[in-house]
Amino acid sequence: MFIFFKIIFEGVWLAMQELWSNKLRSFLSLLGITIGIFCIISVWAVTDSLERNIKVSFEKIGENVVYITKESWDLSQIQSKWFDYIRRPEVNFKEFKTIQDKSQLAKAVVTRSFLPDQNVIYKSNRIESVTTVAGSHDMQQIFDLSVADGRYFTSEESYIGKNIAILGATIAEQLFPAGTYPIGKEIKISGRKVKIIGVFEKEGESLLGDGMDKVILIPYNYIRKYIDVNSRRYNPIIAVKAKTDIPLSMLEDEILGIMRAKRKLKPTEEANFELNRMTIFTSYIDIFFSGLNIAASVIGGFAILVGGFGIANIMFVTVKERTKLIGIKKSLGAKQFYILFEFLIESVMLTALGGFFGLISVYLVLQLANAFDTGFEMMLSTPIIAWGLGISIAIGVIAGFIPAFIASRLDPVEAMRQ
Repeated sequence: MFIFFKIIFEGVWLAMQELWSNKLRSFLSLLGITIGIFCIISVWAVTDSLERNIKVSFEKIGENVVYITKESWDLSQIQSKWFDYIRRPEVNFKEFKTIQDKSQLAKAVVTRSFLPDQNVIYKSNRIESVTTVAGSHDMQQIFDLSVADGRYFTSEESYIGKNIAILGATIAEQLFPAGTYPIGKEIKISGRKVKIIGVFEKEGESLLGDGMDKVILIPYNYIRKYIDVNSRRYNPIIAVKAKTDIPLSMLEDEILGIMRAKRKLKPTEEANFELNRMTIFTSYIDIFFSGLNIAASVIGGFAILVGGFGIANIMFVTVKERTKLIGIKKSLGAKQFYILFEFLIESVMLTALGGFFGLISVYLVLQLANAFDTGFEMMLSTPIIAWGLGISIAIGVIAGFIPAFIASRLDPVEAMRQ
């Protein structure tokens, strides 16, 4: 074991001396690997960051939740059943109440409708085309809604349908002059007066939009007094969150039975509603990013391949330059594996340094990108760093093995005559 570590130490020391004594050659060798690692790792880091941020955005929409709609979110189903979906009835308030009363596995049940293009007025300030969400009380339990100022609806306010509202952070900034405290103020939404009781925490831009920043939330029971929120134009939806430790499949089975009974469907009849999960979207995301990573690997692989040939070429030159020295070492008793390790370590040192500089370059580029408002944070994760260094070392072993093997097999007498 001591001899093994001594060989490694001496190999590293000789490799560093060789790198330092041939600066230009070493730089050109490092440059090829650095560019290759930069190409492949930069694409992996961007796709990894993009995928992670998209999934985090979906988690904010609601984890462990079943969404009841008239159509499937599966793209293949939409294409084949589009005409069937058009003829289906929308989910409605009575079905929401039925699920709320009869479900034993649900932690929270929510119905919500989207009211687009609402005009919002406070004194002389006016904002047009604002999306207002009419939601039942449990929305805060299902979706990640953080109130920065003021409060959320009470259960009594939601039940009686009080004329109150919670503003998105961007709406509050645009509607009220600087220094004006919005809580307690009255605004008009499409001519109807509501009192502001809260402002949501600012979420900022994300890959799925601005979240609740540009939205106004009002109690479902308030707005349904004036308009038919079950209408198709308001895109009604029912969301059901499972209790802790309840599999989503069990909740789906329960909801399926409740909805079929409510709509009086016969056992042989096809359901005229759909149960959707967010995993439908995340599965598409996984497929997309798997393809993107394969493409990135192919493109980066060519760059690394070129760098590997450069390393192999340099190692052949190095063996040629040190042929006489190899002969002297072997004549003094140096074993073949010692010579093999010496050149392999030098090759690995070259590629590892190239990989290290490639990773540093990627990190600096990502930090520069994060300085701009891209809507998501890009970062270099530990697994990607490990992959980058692992690839660099593997290229060093592959590129340096043949020159090292040739060096280890040289005849000492013939080598000393060179």
